[in-house]
Amino acid sequence: MDPFIGTEALATGLVNRYRLATRYEAIYRNVYIPRGQALTPAQKARAAWLWSGRKATAVGVSAAALHGSRWIDSRLPAELNQRSQHRTRGIVLHSDALSPDETRVIHGIPASTPARTAFDLGRRHGRTLAVIRVDALLQATDLKLCDVESLAGRHRGVRGVVQLREVVELADEGAESPQETRTRLVLSDAGLRPTQTQINVFARSGKHIGRIDMGWPQWLVGVEYDGQQHWTDPAIRARDVDRQAELEASGWRLVRVSAEMLRYRPHTIVERSRAALRAAGARI
Repeated sequence: MDPFIGTEALATGLVNRYRLATRYEAIYRNVYIPRGQALTPAQKARAAWLWSGRKATAVGVSAAALHGSRWIDSRLPAELNQRSQHRTRGIVLHSDALSPDETRVIHGIPASTPARTAFDLGRRHGRTLAVIRVDALLQATDLKLCDVESLAGRHRGVRGVVQLREVVELADEGAESPQETRTRLVLSDAGLRPTQTQINVFARSGKHIGRIDMGWPQWLVGVEYDGQQHWTDPAIRARDVDRQAELEASGWRLVRVSAEMLRYRPHTIVERSRAALRAAGARI
């Protein structure tokens, strides 16, 4: 159930005071949800907007959630743009000047455009998280990185714009998980940025063998991040073994990356990728 304004629900007869007090809880002042309901980031964005009296604009992670971005931590506070000093727990308020072409309405809620959202997220909270969030926006929307660059040019001198330019350079619409983004960044930082993401591979017969997370098609070298299910689910593991055999039969060299490797041994990812590229004939 979506959040609602308590006084409005009482006035229209949707609930009475007893039900409001016993079956619902206030997440923000006068904004209610069913007791025990866990809010999605998009629902939290709506609740915060209702708290503002329907006057604020959703920005940052709240705008990203409304645009359909995935991988947003539901524990994060909502983000609004509102020129007000009044604050409340669970909502981060910004007071940026937003041009008319930097906002749009999503499901009735004013929100920053994908480009403006990427502009804001890309200059905050550290490079890796910023790239993850911009990658997610690229996946979810029609965002064009050139539009983010245009905003950076328009807002010269804004805090974090140096990081933003690096984030735009590193972002890639092909990342299908935060771990894929992190893997790509490990390689990029070592001077081995993959030239393509989500590489479709076909056998000579035309059969689609599979899709590789990232790699260098010109050298038939691919890198894949394997989530926990790839190591613990016997059925998935069996399919992975068969798929890898088909890929290798087609001439591909694969570097498999685990969560443990990504977290504790990123140098191993670099070393194995470099070795695979050199074995394929790349001069690196």
